[in-house]
Formats: sequence, structure tokens, C-alpha cells
Amino acid sequence: MGTLHAKLTRAALLAALAAGLALAFANREAFSQEVLQAWLASAGWWAPVLFIALYAAGTVLFLPGSVLTLAAGALFGILPGALYSLAGATLGAVLAFLVARHLAGEWVAQKTGGRLKQLIEGVEAEGWHFVAFVRLVPLFPFNVVNYALGLTRIPLAAYALASAVCMLPGALAYAWLGHAGRAALAGDANAIRNGMLALAVTAALMFLPRLLRQLKAGLMITPEMLRALQAGGGIAVIDVRDAKDFDGETGHVPGAINLPLGELPARIDELATWRKDGIVLICRTQVRSGQAARLLAKHGFSGLRVVRGGILAWRELGYPTETNAVAESALGLNNA
Repeated sequence: MGTLHAKLTRAALLAALAAGLALAFANREAFSQEVLQAWLASAGWWAPVLFIALYAAGTVLFLPGSVLTLAAGALFGILPGALYSLAGATLGAVLAFLVARHLAGEWVAQKTGGRLKQLIEGVEAEGWHFVAFVRLVPLFPFNVVNYALGLTRIPLAAYALASAVCMLPGALAYAWLGHAGRAALAGDANAIRNGMLALAVTAALMFLPRLLRQLKAGLMITPEMLRALQAGGGIAVIDVRDAKDFDGETGHVPGAINLPLGELPARIDELATWRKDGIVLICRTQVRSGQAARLLAKHGFSGLRVVRGGILAWRELGYPTETNAVAESALGLNNA
């Protein structure tokens, strides 16, 4: 009964979302700064509350947030308008995130296409740093990003905080433009866009060193490349999952040595043989192995490689696995 109730609730919410999207699309032409300003001006003390609620709903329904932020600047002033816009955008981003995570995951996956995989891998490798990056550098449409991030495993609190902080500069810029008046600043509109572009470039330059360190710390390789390296010999395949996962239902790559990520700091000296080259790291996906690569890089290791997709990708290709963790762990790294 509970399962049926949950399915009915999910179906009702999805139907409401679909109806809202259809309504928003049908009335998209009427969604203008002038109409919003006139409507909010008549709301009196309730105007900020109604604006935040409208902004949140608009974010979920793929309405352009720039129109709302411009209207906020014109109606409320620069700082209040920016803060109200930020509150609405953050609330809407959180709602879209939750919709994607709990209600519409399959639909969002179909709509975001190939970019979704890239986004998920970036978020799972960098966490809130990646959220900050995509907010500051508009590589992906804002409304699509909100839904796509809901399909990742990033914590909701980290997502919301990083989003709010990194959306503030854009909210201030658009609120200022709306406050000054689009007509009066028609000749300076390019200056605003150039300013936002400069901000994006600055954010990219800030993120680039992290990306380069990640590439240096752990070059991504495919399971096929790991097979070729194993055939050539002279490498150590280190599985950084916990022992129960190493010998769990997924098994492990034949010849791999189990060294849990939590034990790695205390056992780094055991890897001295491969300090300059020869270590391939793997875990269930690539999250913990990427963390292990960055940790080892900080201790002077080079030539590290991380298996893209981890043991799951290895198994999807039909490559053999083993489940003799006890015997493998008993060998010890010094005897490997």
C-alpha cells in the first residue's frame, strides 16, 4: 500500500510539473520585465515575498532568470533586488535539484544528453568546487544545471551554499543594470556582458590550476588501457576500497592489491617502489581513487593513473574479477 501511495504521489507531482512547464511555455511571450514590475508594484509589502516565490517557480519551470533580476533591480534597488533575486534563484535551484533527484531523474537524463555524464564526473571528482565553477563560468544553461546536479551524489547543503555564494556576483550585476534602466544604459549593455565574461575568465583561471593538478595527480585511463598495462607488467594495481567492498559482490581486478583509502596516509612508505611510476588506482567508480591519486601526488609520487569508471566500468566490459581478498591482502605490499 505504501509503495502504491508513493507511486501515485510521484505521478501526481510529475503531472503538476508537466502542467506547469506547459503553462510557462505557453505564456512565455507575456513574461517581460515591464509586466513583472507593474504586477509587483501593486503587491505592496508582499512584493518581496511574491517575487522570491515567483523566481523560485520560474527557475523550476525554465523561465529566464535575467528578466526577473532586471525587474528586481528596477523595483527594489540594487542591493535588495540582488538579494531577493539570489534568494529566489537559490530556492528554485534547490527545488529543481530535489525534483531531479527524487522525481524526474530519467526525464532529466534524456534532456541533458551527453553533457550530463561530463557534469556528473566533474561533480563527483571535485564536489562543491565544481558547483562553484559551473555557477561562475556559464558553460551550461542555468536551469539545466539545476536539474543535472540533482542526478549527482553531491550533498544538498554543499550544493545550495556553493550556488548561493557564486551566483551573487551575477545577481548584483543584473540588478544594477535593471536599476539604472535598460534604456538609459542601452549603450553600455556590452560593458555588462564584457564584465561578466571577465568574471568567467577569472573563475576559469582560478579553477585551471586545480584541474592541472588533478591531471598531474591522476591521469585517467580506460579499463582497456589497464588491461594493456597489466599485459605489459611492471605496474601495481591498488584498489582503495574498503576490504568488504574489495571482496564484495563486484569483486576486484585480478592481481589488484587492497589498500583502503583511509589507511593510505599511514602506509605510503610501502609504495616507495612505485614512487616514480607504475601505480594504477581503482575503486568502485573513480571518486576514491581520484582522492588517493591527489594524496599520493602531494607526497611526491608521479606517473599515477586512475581507472575511469572504476570496477563498475571494468565489469561492464565483461573483464574477469576475483573475490579472494583475504589471500591477496595477506601478500602485503612489500611482497607484491
